[in-house]
Amino acid sequence: MAFKIETTPARARTHQPCAACKMLRRRCDVHCILAPYFPGDEPEKFAGVHKVFGASNVIKMIQMVEERNREDAAKALVYEAKARMRDPVYGSAGTIFQLQKMVQELKVQLESTNARVLELQKQKDQLLGILLNVDHLDLYSHVDHGCSFSLDYGDSMAYDPTKFPLV
Repeated sequence: MAFKIETTPARARTHQPCAACKMLRRRCDVHCILAPYFPGDEPEKFAGVHKVFGASNVIKMIQMVEERNREDAAKALVYEAKARMRDPVYGSAGTIFQLQKMVQELKVQLESTNARVLELQKQKDQLLGILLNVDHLDLYSHVDHGCSFSLDYGDSMAYDPTKFPLV
């Protein structure tokens, strides 16, 4: 690992070359525009950006951005370079498209699930209505309407949805 030592009249200062200058085998000075965004210990970041955009284009793009936004621009370049290596045609736009498609599919699935929940709640309400109507019948009535129906205390009446579907 090579360090460049620059001497100034007041003190000696060390400067570690950035990943860009290491890769391009250039002299990296303290005014290197890429050094703050591509540190020497993270060469893979610059390698991807260089492969996709080229070093001179990266420098031009970073110089075009206001200084306070350059770090974000460099991060965006790294992200887009990785996306372009995965998907050379669409890059990050392809990823965004896939995520939007997934969101749409999940919305349809949620609507379907909500409809099913409403259907099941309706069935539950119908069953409760049937059970409440059975509870209100006077099962011990001795009035004869042409049929006889009575339950003893221990008998139970169970609803079998396979024999008597609600829908």
